[in-house]
Amino acid sequence: MSRSLKVKKLPLPQFLLISALCVAAYAPSLRLPLMEDDYPNIAQALKFGSPAAPLADPIFRSRATSYWAMQGIYRMFRMSPAAYHAASLLLHIANSWLVYLALLAWPQTRRAAIWAAGFFAVHEGHQEAVMWFSAINELLQFFFGGLALLFWMRGRRWLALSLFCFGMALISKESAVVFVALFGFGLVGRPKASPTWTLLLYVGLAALAVASLLATRSYSFRFSDGSFSLHAPFWITWPHGFARLMWIWGWVAAALVAIRYHRAEASKAAIAALAWIAIALLPYSFLTYSIQIPSRQTYLASAGLAALFGLAMERLWREGGRARKIAAALALIALLHNVGYLWIRKQPQFIARAQPTEQLIRVAREAGGPIWVQCFPLAPITSEAALRLGAGLSPDEIIESQAEAEARKPKSVFCYSEKR
Repeated sequence: MSRSLKVKKLPLPQFLLISALCVAAYAPSLRLPLMEDDYPNIAQALKFGSPAAPLADPIFRSRATSYWAMQGIYRMFRMSPAAYHAASLLLHIANSWLVYLALLAWPQTRRAAIWAAGFFAVHEGHQEAVMWFSAINELLQFFFGGLALLFWMRGRRWLALSLFCFGMALISKESAVVFVALFGFGLVGRPKASPTWTLLLYVGLAALAVASLLATRSYSFRFSDGSFSLHAPFWITWPHGFARLMWIWGWVAAALVAIRYHRAEASKAAIAALAWIAIALLPYSFLTYSIQIPSRQTYLASAGLAALFGLAMERLWREGGRARKIAAALALIALLHNVGYLWIRKQPQFIARAQPTEQLIRVAREAGGPIWVQCFPLAPITSEAALRLGAGLSPDEIIESQAEAEARKPKSVFCYSEKR
């Protein structure tokens, strides 16, 4: 086993610092309501009943870990929004630790690890993955994929555990197959802890996952909803997503690396960070509804951005003197910028986003009986799930048509108003 991968004890002070940064940035999300898609997604998870049911479903098995999380949280906390958001925050903390441990394993990024993990912890660019519970699939994919990579790097004795974690990543989200390419970074600039041929095992698992997904092509909504296509203009979406993720701190870090670094090994590390971003964004570059990749889908790519930022800060810090003061100032500005943006800009946006379902649930609770949802800005599946799970109404208390309303005389008629 490589000396760089031996862990004598857990780096507790670093873990505590990283955790504190995650909490500083994202703790306000614990006060957020559940969002529109959370209700039908939780309803779907409960519809499965047993934990084995999602795996047996050819369409939903690729998100099985999300449904397991929803089932578990619901059984313990019912519909408490704080519990769902806390699960996302805890996963983000764990993923930030994984960023630190992964970069610690490479000699050329070891000194940059704490800088990078700290940036990843507070980065606002991937906020939707942490602040919107339904995006927990991004967090779970990162968690299991990151563990698979770390265990693979630790050597052959850890291979079985690594393969298990990779399998868990593949049933967390369809795009987890991209980890096959990202495993190549385990071969860059460090001794080979596991034989290269073992990567074929991961390729085989990924191929099975892709085959399972393609087998549903004729009837799965994932192929018919028009949101994804191999004919999408990826040549526009991909570079646009790359440039947008790099703004602003990625470009600042890239400039500092270009100016300050002269050694070949450091250059390789910076190029590897940029390559990670490009590869991680590729599965999301075939969107048909926008050339702007949603923030939740940049979560995996953000690890490369964090590594690049860490390399720049580490170099300045190591130079000492005035350069060290510049590094401290840049790190403080980055912290204030990301945390401030999350608190001041994104928090109100998410609160506003939840208003339709929050207003509907409030009116239904006050009515205490059958309600006719006359106008609602979201899909009927959302209003129905919100009324059943959020307001505790039974299906026969939800009136869907005027004819039914005239026959049953609802206690309340709901029409969404932004001014309420």
